[in-house]
Amino acid sequence: MSSPDPNYPPPSGGDPQGQPGYGGQPGYGSQPPQGYGAQPQGYGAQPPQGYGAQPQGYGAQPQSYGAQPQGYGSAGGYPAAPPGYGAPAGGGSMPFPVAVQTVLTKYADFTGRARRSEFWWFFLFGILVSVVAGIIDQLIGFPALQIIVGLGLLVPNLAVGARRLHDTGRSGWWQLLTLIPLVGIIVLIVWWATDGDRNPNRWGPSPKYQGAQY
Repeated sequence: MSSPDPNYPPPSGGDPQGQPGYGGQPGYGSQPPQGYGAQPQGYGAQPPQGYGAQPQGYGAQPQSYGAQPQGYGSAGGYPAAPPGYGAPAGGGSMPFPVAVQTVLTKYADFTGRARRSEFWWFFLFGILVSVVAGIIDQLIGFPALQIIVGLGLLVPNLAVGARRLHDTGRSGWWQLLTLIPLVGIIVLIVWWATDGDRNPNRWGPSPKYQGAQY
């Protein structure tokens, strides 16, 4: 009769010898091995840089989109009105210094046309010079300067008066109406204050509407 096996009975726990963890899975109840069941790297994360994004400039309006072309509807590049159409070509009344210089330059010129600002600015200039001359004559006690000024301004006054009448379509000889007391000068003042013809007449183009600077 053989002696009993020293390894018998089996160890406590009921698991056969040599089978560790019998009846249970290795690591049962613990987290799965590293990487097991985990999502691949980057899965569910944001797409790579630029993925699904609009290309650079996509959907953006091009430069100056919807803007009017340069010069469109503005003064630069917009078709200008022909000379004589709309506003005066001279861009306003003639300045005082320019009017005086123009009349003195055309000292005895009885041809051509003169606009209202040229005539009336020189008329004012004549009054101012006469006042200054009168003050000086009072100081010296003799009206010498007033006589010189009166004679010096007589010819340019007649010349610009004739050109002003030409601008309204009338002859410069109408200035002889000044020989008629009161009535003659009133009629001339009305004509001198009348705007000139827009179109050229027998004395030339309009200095206001035909593209002249003044």
